[in-house]
Amino acid sequence: MTRQDDLHTLPAGLPVPADDGACDHLPGLRLPPLPLASTAGGPVDLSGLPGTTVVYCYPRTGEPDKDSPPGWDAIPGARGCTPQSCAYRDRHRELGALGARVFGLSTQDTAYQREAAARLRLPFPLLSDAGLAFAGALRLPTFQVAGLTLIKRLTLILEAGRIETVFYPVFPPDQDAAAVLAWLTARRRA
Repeated sequence: MTRQDDLHTLPAGLPVPADDGACDHLPGLRLPPLPLASTAGGPVDLSGLPGTTVVYCYPRTGEPDKDSPPGWDAIPGARGCTPQSCAYRDRHRELGALGARVFGLSTQDTAYQREAAARLRLPFPLLSDAGLAFAGALRLPTFQVAGLTLIKRLTLILEAGRIETVFYPVFPPDQDAAAVLAWLTARRRA
């Protein structure tokens, strides 16, 4: 089976997510120690990482041989995980030059994420929060579709395990990496 649409482009007319305040509590929060499975091998504990870390949280990476869940494009902010990941891939060197490490995070399991990371040629690891421990501990906004609980699209900028700022809602997803790069550049100049 092949998909009915193109995973790499955002269709016109997607609904824009509204800022519902669900991330207002996050800036300044210190992350709890929670090891997350990584496509790079061993677990990653974001709370213990020094320096600047960018964690873009996304609902789910689409599969090239399966259609998205019914009604996916009608859910504000759901569509665009592949373009978002590819934008971070394309801006990875620039983000690294500013001293930032990058992780993608979703509730998909590590085996699923490994396939996506290889297919998309991502130069950074994807982290799995399949049990929703990270999302639950931080009270991240989620939504449900097709029997799945997924994290709403948001990006955390961490400084030594503390949340410095949050991008939420993220739209359009393919512009998230550029917005983060601009924010990090402005912070460096300040």
